[in-house]
Amino acid sequence: MKLLRFGNPGQEKPGLQLDDGRRIDASEFGSDWNEAFFAGDGLERLRAWAAVHADTAPTVDASVRLGPCVARPSKIICIGLNYADHAKESGADIPKEPIIFFKSTSAIVGPNDAVVIPRNSKKTDWEVELAFVIGKKATYVSEADAMDHVAGYLLHNDYSEREFQLERGGQWVKGKSCDTFAPLGPFMATADEIPDPGHLKLWLKLNGKTLQDSSTEQMIFNIRQLVSYLSQFMSLLPGDIISTGTPPGVGLGIKPEPIYLQPGDVVELGIDGLGEQRQVAEACA
Repeated sequence: MKLLRFGNPGQEKPGLQLDDGRRIDASEFGSDWNEAFFAGDGLERLRAWAAVHADTAPTVDASVRLGPCVARPSKIICIGLNYADHAKESGADIPKEPIIFFKSTSAIVGPNDAVVIPRNSKKTDWEVELAFVIGKKATYVSEADAMDHVAGYLLHNDYSEREFQLERGGQWVKGKSCDTFAPLGPFMATADEIPDPGHLKLWLKLNGKTLQDSSTEQMIFNIRQLVSYLSQFMSLLPGDIISTGTPPGVGLGIKPEPIYLQPGDVVELGIDGLGEQRQVAEACA
């Protein structure tokens, strides 16, 4: 299944994208795609509901705004420098253990909402990433059992303000958490739809020019390893989002001079099986 949410910001309704591309309103199912939904037998109940009601449920017009495909989770955990070539372009060593940072959930927006360049920003950057959603609580999970805790996968653009992140002292989180810096979607594909998340093409274009073009097979730490590793330090709760890092081609790494977002720039990105996003950059009011 492909789970989506649609409608005005803060008023999104749950929906589904069917195999034929149609989008339907799943409000009659009675639950948003949130922690309670994932913690219970929500996916199984939704699958049964869809089998009966998908053909008669109201359709969602293509002109309707898509919201973030998962309702605000308890946390977004991101993995830094998880592609060796990206670590190299960033001037960093290849990590021996996963580098972990958090991204504020207030940064979450829909997949095609504008990205707002923060006030006083000089270095707003892009990062196409594969993210996944936790389906059941994970605490001290082994690698052998890790995939049992994954509900599904989605596309995430991990926007970053590099000066805030790297030049202002403290943690990375303040360069990662600005409003609109976490577009999610267009949908979350359930785990059965993505049988091999370790071999997915992912790409990003800036104003029509391809800057990122890679595969998740280049990740240093795979999803099984990440679930197990993270669960040694904190409980991963149903609905939590883990973003697995970006390949090379970010603005920070462009030679001879880095390139950063300017108002009016258009960012397009996608991952095989997980759809596409499009954001237009705007200056902060």
